[in-house]
Amino acid sequence: MVLLAGCATPVEEVNEARDSWRGARYADIVARWGVPTRSTELPDGRNAHTWVSESVSGGGGTWFPSFGISGGSRGVGVGVGTGVAIGQGGGGVMLRCERTMFFYDAQLVDQNWYGHASYCSSFRRS
Repeated sequence: MVLLAGCATPVEEVNEARDSWRGARYADIVARWGVPTRSTELPDGRNAHTWVSESVSGGGGTWFPSFGISGGSRGVGVGVGTGVAIGQGGGGVMLRCERTMFFYDAQLVDQNWYGHASYCSSFRRS
């Protein structure tokens, strides 16, 4: 148990990745991730932009954690689940990370991240 206490959980790693973007400008995120998959203007004047990334990893039977995190000026919410991909025949497991960022005057004010925890944590700001 003592050895595990020093390790970050997948959700903590995603929180760190998500929090690394706190205060970012829209242009900074586009420069890193490219143009968003979808965008909309909300009635309160914020702009919501969503980036979706997918990758194939490994093959065979694989256990993987999945999560949903939202946070920002309105509080934080977390959901965690698990999934098992069985018998992919070498085709691998599809990993997905969806990040919806909310901007006001091109400044990040809120964000929701959903998907495979380890994959999403790779979108940390450097």
